[in-house]
Amino acid sequence: MQLILIILVALTFGVITSEARSADDIAITIKDHRFEPAEISLPAGQKVTLSVANQDATPEEFESDDLDIEKVIAGQQSATIQVGPLDAGRYEFYGEYHEDTAKGAIVVK
Repeated sequence: MQLILIILVALTFGVITSEARSADDIAITIKDHRFEPAEISLPAGQKVTLSVANQDATPEEFESDDLDIEKVIAGQQSATIQVGPLDAGRYEFYGEYHEDTAKGAIVVK
C-alpha cells in the first residue's frame, strides 16, 4: 500500500516521466507538426505500446523505415502502435506529411 502511495505522489508531481512510467506503454504527442518527446529510451528485448495522440487539426503519419511501421493518425485523434521486442540501437521515426519538423527516435539500450 505504501508503494502505491509513493507512485501516485510521484506521478502527481511529475517525478516519473513517460520514459520511467512503464516500458510497456509510452505516450507520444504530435503538436505543431512535431513529436514530443522526440527521443524515447527503452530497454532492449521488451515489447512496448506507443500511444500517439495527434493534437494538430490535420492528419499525420507515424512512419518508421527502421521499424517497418506506417500509421496515419487523423487530426485530434489517437492511435496505438505495438513495437518490439527490439535489439539495442537507434530506430528513427518521422511524420511523412511534415518530414521537415516531425522527427524522432527510439533509443534502445
